[in-house]
Amino acid sequence: MSSNVLTPHVSDSPDREERDGSADVLSEIEQRVLWLATSIVHHANRVRENSSGVKVGGHQASSASMTTIMTTLWFEQLTADDRVSVKPHASPVLHAIEYLLGTLDESHLTTLREFGGLQSYPSRSKDPVPADYSTGSVGIGATAPIWGAMSRRFVEGMSGTRSRGRQYSLLGDAELDEGAIWEAVLDPGVQELGEIVWIVDLNRQSLDRVVPNIAAGKLERLFDAAGWQVITVRFGHLLESLIAKPHGEALRRRIIAMSNPEYQRVLRCDAAELRRRLPGEGPDAADIEQLISTVDDDTLFAAIRNLGGHDIAAMRAAYAQIDDSRPTVIIAYTVKGHGLPIEGHPQNHSSLLTSEQYGELAVELGEATGSPWQRFPSTTPAGGVCTAAAERLRRPTPTAAPAITVPADLGRTPHAVGTTQAALGRTLVELTRSSPDAARRIVTVSPDVSSSTNLAGWINKVGVWSVEERRDWFDDDAETLMHWRERPSGQHIELGIAEVNLVGLISELGATWSRWGEPLIPIGTIYDPFVERALEPWSFGIYAGGQSILVGTPSGITLAPEGGAHQSIKTPSIGLEQPECLSFEPAFVIDTEWVLLAAMNQIGRPGGRSAYLRLSTRPVDQALAAVPTDPAARERRRRQVVAGAYLLRAVAMPDVTLVSMGALAPETLEAAERLEAQGVRADVVCVTSAGLLFDALQARNGQADAATWILDQVFPPERAAPMVTVVDGHPHTLSFLPTINRVASRNLGVTMFGQSGSLEDVYRHHGIDTDSVVRSALDLLR
Repeated sequence: MSSNVLTPHVSDSPDREERDGSADVLSEIEQRVLWLATSIVHHANRVRENSSGVKVGGHQASSASMTTIMTTLWFEQLTADDRVSVKPHASPVLHAIEYLLGTLDESHLTTLREFGGLQSYPSRSKDPVPADYSTGSVGIGATAPIWGAMSRRFVEGMSGTRSRGRQYSLLGDAELDEGAIWEAVLDPGVQELGEIVWIVDLNRQSLDRVVPNIAAGKLERLFDAAGWQVITVRFGHLLESLIAKPHGEALRRRIIAMSNPEYQRVLRCDAAELRRRLPGEGPDAADIEQLISTVDDDTLFAAIRNLGGHDIAAMRAAYAQIDDSRPTVIIAYTVKGHGLPIEGHPQNHSSLLTSEQYGELAVELGEATGSPWQRFPSTTPAGGVCTAAAERLRRPTPTAAPAITVPADLGRTPHAVGTTQAALGRTLVELTRSSPDAARRIVTVSPDVSSSTNLAGWINKVGVWSVEERRDWFDDDAETLMHWRERPSGQHIELGIAEVNLVGLISELGATWSRWGEPLIPIGTIYDPFVERALEPWSFGIYAGGQSILVGTPSGITLAPEGGAHQSIKTPSIGLEQPECLSFEPAFVIDTEWVLLAAMNQIGRPGGRSAYLRLSTRPVDQALAAVPTDPAARERRRRQVVAGAYLLRAVAMPDVTLVSMGALAPETLEAAERLEAQGVRADVVCVTSAGLLFDALQARNGQADAATWILDQVFPPERAAPMVTVVDGHPHTLSFLPTINRVASRNLGVTMFGQSGSLEDVYRHHGIDTDSVVRSALDLLR
């Protein structure tokens, strides 16, 4: 295993005195960072008025374990091209550093977790100084720099301009329990991204306890097996100097072999108990007892806490070892709550210093509780380091490329049998001919489902993105229909079977317009049943400002023979409810084209929105769409489609309104014809976006800001009639529609897990077949 365990030392080189001096200055800054971070949380909980009595919270202990790592990183290592994802519970440290750099105003330091103030966790979109990456959902922020690195390389391949820095992730060891971490680490494409650097804060504690089995050796082996460089920073210079004494190797063996809970316990001991516990009961006990008898209490106390993650020299040595040819992980041993009265306590995660403890800390650090917000004067060595770091980290405002303009209509009118899923790939290929500038900014991503989501033609056209160009060994095979031509200019990215990775990547691809002024249109294809698996990280990506299009296909129980495990039920309502996201479920090929183009026009710009498209593999006769031939009428239909609904079948004056969404349009039209044969006149409304219609209804009621004209055109009061809604998903998705005009209704949909069978049998089983629609309409009327 290629792991480096670093031992910090001070050389006898001529610049030793200067280096020691700079370490002293950095240590001074580190202590100020600790004080400010602690004070930010203290003020929010102990000083600021709290009328509700609900605990504000914050994480003083989690912040304290990161102060050395973050101080050395920001004030010595980072450049303007680098980006950092900060572990969620260290946000006060980030704000303290921003304040010392002069980018955060003092007025914000008293606003942690206050409405409009500093966010609980680092945020790109809500903090006064936007974080490089939003964090807060375990595992997602940690992996985001991987996808950020991939996005940056993609932009480089498109623009031809190299502008690359390191992508750092600062994460706690307990965060490594999240499976998404390892899905990302193990993805084959990640091994080529040498700009990725993770720093693991190995404080051996989680929220509730000391974790008994977190072992650096196991983590080292896992990362090494994935092709990462592993650097372990175990001890600091003071502890190493003690280990260098006679019998020191016995102490090293003892500390390394000590269980996590036992080590944490010795941190809570007084001097006498520490001397009793530390030797242990093994064969080295006598040697350790003899060694520690040679040092005073203060030195022993400091040495046992002097782990590598709290040692400036050790961290410097770790940064110097980074190999930019492959990803790197630095495993830094730390003490949770380092430097605070609560350090090492197993329940210190959410603990807050008392006012008395806060006062004691002020005395220890030479600070004043009455005026906690002090910067270093620029004339001091520490002030000079802060000024130099601020200048080094200053980033120019990216020059924004022109907004992507995508045509609203490609001018085609499909007439044959087709599927909405197949329409996706065909629309993308058509854009390469009709709108090449826009098509060049499209990037598709799939978790090994490219061919089964109908992207083969697109991939053949634009190629597959990779860091290096690779030979396609099947290029001359006549039976190979989808060609896998990998090159840096390719526009399709294939990941392993991990939906969380996919949505993480499209979220970062959807942020390149704001990071580097290069807008992209990222489109991820995923089996619709797995949208729920990917929903939380995708939602978090939207929260963080990433604009992307997620295509769930194939969908619903319409995927009848595949069985219940592959039949999505709740996804229509997910699309309805997801903030900052358009949702569409088109019935016809032309509808798919129009909503896809409309969604693309929302991407890569200020105020843009993500989109979710729910598509189907059901073959449908496209003549049923009855697309108007008159240009003005066609445009009217297109506007209605992208606004949420249109009247597909109209009668003189309806007795009932049948409303369907997506794949059930044929059953709904057939039901209207059968009702007409019985003397019941039925309008048929085709809904393309339940979310947009709900927004319109809320706006009409004064509860939202959205256009309402679509309701007037598709659901005018004068045509109000009892309503049957039907959807291949949960019926509550469309159940709000009858409230537009307060009519009686029946809402049909799927409320049980699916099962295999023919389409007719499965539709009948769930009550969304033609018979069920007819029967519901008659029940309403009779």
